Amino acid sequence: MSFFKRIFSSEKKITEEQKETLDKGLEKSKTSFFSKLTKAIAGKSKVDDEVLDNLEEILVSSDVGVNTTLKIIERIEKRVAEDKYLGTDELNQILRDEISGLLSETNSGEATEFVIPVNVKPYVLMIVGVNGVGKTTTIGKLAHQFKKQGYKVVLGAADTFRAAAIDQLQVWADRVGVPLVKQQMGSDPASVAFDTLQSAVAQNADVVIIDTAGRLHNKTNLMNELTKVKRVMQKVVENTPNDVLLVLDGSTGQNAFEQAKQFTAATEVTSLAVTKLDGTAKGGVVIGISDQFQIPVKYIGVGEGIEDLQVFNKYEFVDSFFK
Repeated sequence: MSFFKRIFSSEKKITEEQKETLDKGLEKSKTSFFSKLTKAIAGKSKVDDEVLDNLEEILVSSDVGVNTTLKIIERIEKRVAEDKYLGTDELNQILRDEISGLLSETNSGEATEFVIPVNVKPYVLMIVGVNGVGKTTTIGKLAHQFKKQGYKVVLGAADTFRAAAIDQLQVWADRVGVPLVKQQMGSDPASVAFDTLQSAVAQNADVVIIDTAGRLHNKTNLMNELTKVKRVMQKVVENTPNDVLLVLDGSTGQNAFEQAKQFTAATEVTSLAVTKLDGTAKGGVVIGISDQFQIPVKYIGVGEGIEDLQVFNKYEFVDSFFK
């Protein structure tokens, strides 16, 4: 039994409906990847240098990233050397195994539900990411999922740079039915974060989700602002935020790598959410970003519906990608 099958068989499965959404969300990425792979191995019976060169090109063009691609190719080369003769019909399973192995180094993989650690209350998420990546939508969907699990949720509109950010978050708060703490546009973001945590503690909330500004034109200012927000929150609740979640737009491919690079330089990012995977053939970006930044992917967006933000389960992801 392969590494993938051995591990996957013991994992908790997501629901049939979630799996169907994931399969559909990754359809463009899968179709693009395998059409290229089929052409690359046409007329070939074994994995040789030419097949590996073509595979390298396919992985890079699928936005897996150069460094992660080279890592995958090296692992396959090692298996070719060990097995002496490796047929192209086995390449699908080998890729599946190696990509699962790579993702295993960063992501725990077993989560299927929106849960928070026990004995942490309130659990505070600080959301970071550039404008336009689906940050506000992700916050709204997260609030919905946590509320569905029975948690009491409070939102904080600390992106005070744009009036639209506050308005959009209010729309989501109303839609989900959770309170939003906000101030006027141009207010001190740290002040909003402080008020949000005070309100959450007073309401005995379980989960606090705080939006932050998404501008990157001055990394030093961004770093200072996020550091201040963290410092002020800790005056209300020690050791917060519990999670700094970076939201990335999967449809931008290599651009998402650059955003991750900028934000990880500006603040400590502890987890990732990759959105808009359903509208793109660039699903490979999840593999590359997870590997290169050694930060776990916690959530993925695979559709526009309120239920279409899923907890990232690497085994289900790879299964859908190679199905």
